[in-house]
Amino acid sequence: MNRMSGETALGLAWIIALVASLAVLFIGEVLGQTPCVLCWFQRAFMFPLAIVLGLGLWWQDPRVGRYGVALALGGAAVALYHIGLYVGLIPEAIQPCTATGPSCTDDNQVVFGIPIPLMALVAFAMITLLASMTCFFIWCESTPSTGRTSYASATFEIMSVISVFLTPALNIR
Repeated sequence: MNRMSGETALGLAWIIALVASLAVLFIGEVLGQTPCVLCWFQRAFMFPLAIVLGLGLWWQDPRVGRYGVALALGGAAVALYHIGLYVGLIPEAIQPCTATGPSCTDDNQVVFGIPIPLMALVAFAMITLLASMTCFFIWCESTPSTGRTSYASATFEIMSVISVFLTPALNIR
């Protein structure tokens, strides 16, 4: 059984960031849907991910995964907050969107029946997982005593932590 390499994980993370960046540009520019304030913050984390991870692939620098993890965790935090607003867990008094701009919680936040903040959270979570795997692969290659058992347990732990955060988000509306 072949296991995923650090370069493959980095490539998949870059593809997810690139597709997510192009998708929000399509939603905004082609479909004409104006992004809310929180969507702009999520874009501020996603757009650099596509550039940074792409440059890391180009320069064959697997250590770029650590920057991907940092950017993806920041974007995931904003997306999680946005989901809290969308679902109604956060009271209206502290909503960041103004009455004159696009709403953070209206039906315009849904594409193909899926809330945009949920799509963003899933993308950020997948990028976090894949970028952290590149960091883990670097650690495995530099540590001669690690074997297949530690690789499997570390991957399982990473996936468990991410699933704990994604499970409540999937139970919206």
